[in-house]
Amino acid sequence: MRVFSSQAAAEASTSDGLTVEGIIANNWVIYDENESDWKSHAAAIAQSIHLIKKRLRWKELIPKLEMLSEELNKEDLWDDPSHAGKISREHGSIMGKIKAANAFEQELFEHIDMIKLAREENDTELESESMNALLALRRNIKEKELEALLAGEHDPCPCFIEVQAGAGGTESMDWASMVMQMYKKWAESRHFGVAVVEEIAGEMAGIKRATIRVDGDYAYGYAKAEVGAHRLVRISPFDSNKRRHTSFASVAVIPILGDGFSHVQINESDLKIERFRAGGAGGQHVNTTESAVRITHIPTGVTASCQNERSQHQNKASAMSVLQSRVDQLEMQRQAQKNAEHTQSLTDINFGSQIRSYVLHPYRMVKDHRTDYEVSDPDSVLEGDLDGFILSYLSASLDKNEDD
Repeated sequence: MRVFSSQAAAEASTSDGLTVEGIIANNWVIYDENESDWKSHAAAIAQSIHLIKKRLRWKELIPKLEMLSEELNKEDLWDDPSHAGKISREHGSIMGKIKAANAFEQELFEHIDMIKLAREENDTELESESMNALLALRRNIKEKELEALLAGEHDPCPCFIEVQAGAGGTESMDWASMVMQMYKKWAESRHFGVAVVEEIAGEMAGIKRATIRVDGDYAYGYAKAEVGAHRLVRISPFDSNKRRHTSFASVAVIPILGDGFSHVQINESDLKIERFRAGGAGGQHVNTTESAVRITHIPTGVTASCQNERSQHQNKASAMSVLQSRVDQLEMQRQAQKNAEHTQSLTDINFGSQIRSYVLHPYRMVKDHRTDYEVSDPDSVLEGDLDGFILSYLSASLDKNEDD
């Protein structure tokens, strides 16, 4: 393991000593992919490798790997299976990242060496094959740049997305409902599983609060970019005078930790379980039995409820899942003191706190105030086209952390 760490720290190169940093320093012009220029392809690949390493915090990975390797070599490690499993998983994860980045470098240099050899031997067929392989690598590594954005410990997890109406009464409740629909459509467009866990309807329209569960690869990694207050400016459909109104809704995203992660132990004696009749739109939707469940964790005051399942047993199980995630999140907050990725409360839902503005009048635009990323088609955003905002934020936040 220590041998591998030393190899990972060493900079790979071509047979004549050309490295990734050397390629970047040469400032080779990067043309479109359809241009048959090996230096252009090599420069694009080198830039991608450099970006991936930056996002992975490469300089921190090697010493971290060495530290974890020493832990794994301790004779008494498995006396605590839970701790040992965590160390083993983290070691394997870092090892996989390092090997993947090194493999890209090795492949890049092999193709460059083959192109140079083909030209020396006037072998046009070999040169063409190597050029095509270099182009394929250039395309493939662009996809890996995205994966490097999702390198957080909990990023692969499913998650709960919670939306709560802010100041503004019926206006904000209607807006909160629109925001929740936006996330449902976004999740469905990525082929994630979506299930409504909790929904508290507004008196006249919309929702006061709602929670959905989103299942899929890296659901939390993507959705964490949405944490914060969302502001809407529009002509109110509830105002007979057709005046312009500003509404707010707040979004929290909670990772659902898998079996491999540590959970806060919740004792049955610490729970207050209440049963009530589920609300609905009337008619067949009104529950005539007390199947809805609300659970309160007495030591922390954290609550969760569910009324959307068919039975009290199912509602209790769903509510417990939400409660466990909220208590776990509270503990992560306590340990990290203040971590922007894990927002426990839905607060500051008002002017000056918004992360994004959705303007439908007097002009049409959606702008993220953290990154200045904006689009002029609000309808597409409200239909779930959020990836541009999410990727822009993830990239900017990683770059900022690296600079810091």
